[in-house]
Amino acid sequence: MPPLPPAPAKRAAVLPAQAYADRDAHNAAARKTRSARAAPAKSRKTAAQAAQAPALALNAAVPAAPPAAQPPASQLPASQPPAARPAVKTPAKAAKTAKSRRAAAPEAVKLFVLDTNVLLHDPTALFRFEEHDIFLPMVVLEELDAHKKGASEIARNARQVSRQLDLLVAHADMAAGLPLSAGGHLEAGGKLWFQTAPLHAATAQLLPQGKADNQILEVVAALAQQHAGRPVVLVTKDINMRVKARAVGLAAEDYENDKTLQDGDLLYSGALALPENFWADQGSRLESWPDGAHTFYRISGKLAASLLPNQFVWYEAPGQSSLYARVTEVDGQSATLQTLKDYTHPKNAVWGVTARNREQNHALNLLMDPGIDFVTITGIAGTGKTLLALAAGLAQVLDERRYTEVIMTRATVNVGEGIGFLPGTEEEKMAPWMGALDDNLEFLTQGAGNAAGDWGRAATGDLIRSRIKIKSMNFMRGRTFLNRWVIIDEAQNLTPKQIKTLITRAGPGSKIICMGNLAQIDTPYLTEGSSGLTYAVDRFKGWPHGGHITLARGERSRLADYASEVL
Repeated sequence: MPPLPPAPAKRAAVLPAQAYADRDAHNAAARKTRSARAAPAKSRKTAAQAAQAPALALNAAVPAAPPAAQPPASQLPASQPPAARPAVKTPAKAAKTAKSRRAAAPEAVKLFVLDTNVLLHDPTALFRFEEHDIFLPMVVLEELDAHKKGASEIARNARQVSRQLDLLVAHADMAAGLPLSAGGHLEAGGKLWFQTAPLHAATAQLLPQGKADNQILEVVAALAQQHAGRPVVLVTKDINMRVKARAVGLAAEDYENDKTLQDGDLLYSGALALPENFWADQGSRLESWPDGAHTFYRISGKLAASLLPNQFVWYEAPGQSSLYARVTEVDGQSATLQTLKDYTHPKNAVWGVTARNREQNHALNLLMDPGIDFVTITGIAGTGKTLLALAAGLAQVLDERRYTEVIMTRATVNVGEGIGFLPGTEEEKMAPWMGALDDNLEFLTQGAGNAAGDWGRAATGDLIRSRIKIKSMNFMRGRTFLNRWVIIDEAQNLTPKQIKTLITRAGPGSKIICMGNLAQIDTPYLTEGSSGLTYAVDRFKGWPHGGHITLARGERSRLADYASEVL
């Protein structure tokens, strides 16, 4: 081995020419020696590479080991550039890469097994699970087929689900999974799978055989065994079925995509108490001007930006001026408030009815405003929802002639056992459900004779009833109400689809009032968060021609008020 060239005193570029010549000669001799030694083993190496080809293909995704450390650039010859430094991932980039790898992993995609009641409750449930897959057992298809006959809401939902399944089946191969986005629902990124073979599991053998719910549980157990590394979840509205699923070690969840709110306490109340420093905070920025019987205020700041049109605000403090107003306009960081008409005073009585508390005054301001087309009222039993809506309707139908008649309907949901077949006309069939109407009409008729003026004293019960029509919800499709005052009572028992059907019946000049008590829901599978009344309140808040108010104080009697609190 020839001696190494002397170390340069400065940079590698100043080495003498003889040093480069000696290095080139040494490298050529070394290459000739290595090729002579490797010639006999060349064939063996080729065979070994061929045998290791499958293993190399499987390990192709494994990153290669980092290269050996390179000497400093000052110790390399001038003709050999320094090796490129390997890229170093920062912690943020490494976390992002790991997160994207987890998102792309197939284990992250869940497999949801849907029960029949989920599809009958929400016919669009197939497209509400984002990137996750859906599995439908054969017994679910059988139950859908059994429910598709008839004119009920359940039958219509079953037929809608069947049409959607038929559309999906026509777009792809069933064995490979049906993309849920094929039907136009681009928000659904998963696939739909059908049961095409018998599925059995030992964990479900303790359940009685022959029942549809237990057959679905057996399918879920079999899928959980087949997909051990993938979450398999049963989705059902049946509480007992979820309990049985968890008893045999299966994951089960309620269908919650139909819920407008997860917590009923977060529902928009329609009124807001102003802070104690309201007047001092506004200061010189506050503008006010009178307009007829009302006074307008323009406020600004973060409080103004958080308000909604037709939201009520109030301010009460000892020794300071009180304020009861409604938001009429919100423009960026400013809002305009309009003082309310005082319906607590007897001179402003509506068909003999005066407001007994602040919230009832808010409700009458919404009901008597012709610029408001849609009003929602919620509250516990005895807060006066039906009385206020009926009194305002009669005042504007009989006195002001703003509307031609009052139409009243409600959800016919039994609290207990049904009373069977009811003979008679549509109104006669609805009579048992309209006891609240009769009670309020009796009260209003007596009040009109005393304090509602000449027209009230001359009006009789028969005349009032001639301007009130009782309609059934079953025959609402296709109808259009012109210049009608429409009251939808017990709206908490309606689904979002039913509430949409009723509200869209409104024609020019009509006003719709939806009211109910969210604490008294009698419809199966409906909760405070998924009720149609909650859906309407949440969707219409902030609309300039709609308003909402929650009545908090019972005025029926001290007995009814106390029972609402303690029972």
